[in-house]
Amino acid sequence: MIEKEILKKHHNHGFYRDMSALLGRRQFLGLTTGLGLSLMALPAFAKDCISLPWETAGPYPADGSNRKNGKIVNALQQSGIIRSDLRSSFGDFSGTADGVKLDLDLTLQNAQDCTPLTGHAIYIWACDAGGLYSLYNILDQNYLRGMGITDESGKVKFTTIFPGCYDGRWPHLHFEIFKNPESAITGETSLLTAQIALPEKECSDIYAEDARYKKSINNLKRITLKTDNVFSNNTPVQITQQTLSLKGDRNTGYSGKLSIPVDFNADRHVDMGPPPYFFDIRKWFWPW
Repeated sequence: MIEKEILKKHHNHGFYRDMSALLGRRQFLGLTTGLGLSLMALPAFAKDCISLPWETAGPYPADGSNRKNGKIVNALQQSGIIRSDLRSSFGDFSGTADGVKLDLDLTLQNAQDCTPLTGHAIYIWACDAGGLYSLYNILDQNYLRGMGITDESGKVKFTTIFPGCYDGRWPHLHFEIFKNPESAITGETSLLTAQIALPEKECSDIYAEDARYKKSINNLKRITLKTDNVFSNNTPVQITQQTLSLKGDRNTGYSGKLSIPVDFNADRHVDMGPPPYFFDIRKWFWPW
């Protein structure tokens, strides 16, 4: 396990020192391959091993792949990016995103045999309650972004906020999975880039009753999973697999669980559907 005291001690001395401290204490375990089990032998768990399709990272990944105001945006090389609570900004920034608390319990798996992906890194990011992204829409904040490393069971946990719904997209969270933290910071290609869908009921309840999400109410009414240009091409089984399972309420917060099976041989082509608005030419330029 990653030890919190190590992170606390080293997080102000640069990300590469963070890595040295972390990797020195972690023993990466090989994946179990000799179980001799198949999905046919485990029908009760088959739904947990439906590999997620590759999705677009969108325009706000902050992973070094794009620019803002002429400068490359890369949060992955900032000290403090490995963390579990994503609500506050880190490093040279300060500030906290306001919204309904959301605890995430994610499990990374090998889609071939449902074995856990131990020691893998997952970078996750999302918009705030107003539908805005740090480092892009909000330049002086880097909250709602963070990276975690899976334990021996392939699990990783985050605390964030329930994201808002901005115009043209179904409510979602982004993520990228890497074979280890070093792969993430050195710019290696992710093993999977995809998105997590939020369930409609909780979205409707939160947006209608919480003033912090007032901009999301009408945006949600204009979009469905079938018209969303990212999720619309996915099969019903894939949608079920990538939709967060939630418990809780907006007053005390929600806890969400999701298994993320990774197909290492998956087609990395991103096949996005058309934008949901055909009557307004401007909407054709909103592909995320």
